[in-house]
Amino acid sequence: MVLWVAVSELAVVKTTVELSDDLYRRAKAAAALRGQKFKELVEEGLRRVLEAPEGERARPRLADLMQDACGVVDSGIPDLASNPEHLAGLGRDAGRDR
Repeated sequence: MVLWVAVSELAVVKTTVELSDDLYRRAKAAAALRGQKFKELVEEGLRRVLEAPEGERARPRLADLMQDACGVVDSGIPDLASNPEHLAGLGRDAGRDR
């Protein structure tokens, strides 16, 4: 993909950006639905990210980042909450049981 980016009112820079096919198709469709050119959508997005104060930028939640990793590893150990061996003494004060 080749992208034209306006640097100032008089100068324009042409650059190449590599995007996944899925992201490119989604962005292209979003631009069309908004009645924009693809480069206008990309330029708007870059401006929003660069102009937003650091604290206001949306940070991804850990749960969202790890969503694809949940359940990937099978340790072979059943749920510890259902294993009586791991529940022995749970909730008891160690000093009172002596």
